[in-house]
Amino acid sequence: MLNPTRIFAAASIAAMSLFAGSAMADGEKYVIGTDSTYPPFEFVDASGTIQGFDIDITKALCAEMKAECSFVSTDWDGIIPALNAKKFDMIVSSMSITPERLKLVDFSNKYYNTPPAIAVPKDSTISDVAGLKGKVIGAQTSTTHANYAEKHLADTELKLYPTADEYKLDVASGRVDAVIDDVVVLSEWVKSDAGACCKILTTLPVDKEINGNGAGIAIRQGDPLREKLNTAIAAIRASGEYKKIQDKYFDFDVYGE
Repeated sequence: MLNPTRIFAAASIAAMSLFAGSAMADGEKYVIGTDSTYPPFEFVDASGTIQGFDIDITKALCAEMKAECSFVSTDWDGIIPALNAKKFDMIVSSMSITPERLKLVDFSNKYYNTPPAIAVPKDSTISDVAGLKGKVIGAQTSTTHANYAEKHLADTELKLYPTADEYKLDVASGRVDAVIDDVVVLSEWVKSDAGACCKILTTLPVDKEINGNGAGIAIRQGDPLREKLNTAIAAIRASGEYKKIQDKYFDFDVYGE
């Protein structure tokens, strides 16, 4: 499923589309599309550089593949169409591998897998999922978390936002009663000054039909890059590079079962 760089997305994609088109020709240079509004997985630092777990993992994969990689920030809603329009070569943006998305793109094997969760204001009277009935819950549009709320929290009013930053502002100001997102994203947020308003209410059972089998790297259907990525993922897991990156961001096994 997180942005100051989004306002530059269209220009960035246009500027890099020629490079992206040539990337697949030589197999050594790749442009990666990401929605950099989703800390700690992807975000823009004070210098304007895209950082995060996804970015570091991608750099490790590119090093393993002996490929030169660059990143471009793009709006989440249009990220799959942009990939299929050859604006970039792959998507690394905490994208869950789901049956619906597999109709549009191929995926690498997963590179992490964490459950969804609910966050509420610290002074909320909501004590469990049942207490969400009749409440307004925020989620980022076009995400598995929004789909999860539609199916499993049908007795709530779902309010959708273009970015995670926007739903965070609304729950902090009391315009929504709760929000749903990845447990890691919400946990990192509530530990920050910006998320001091709120707390984790609970994690939610994974619905594989909606949440899929973890986050993978999206590529165009039939792209042989899939096997290169799978080999590289296995290699950085075996070498310990994956754990080194994981431990920089998390104090638990983010890869999952």
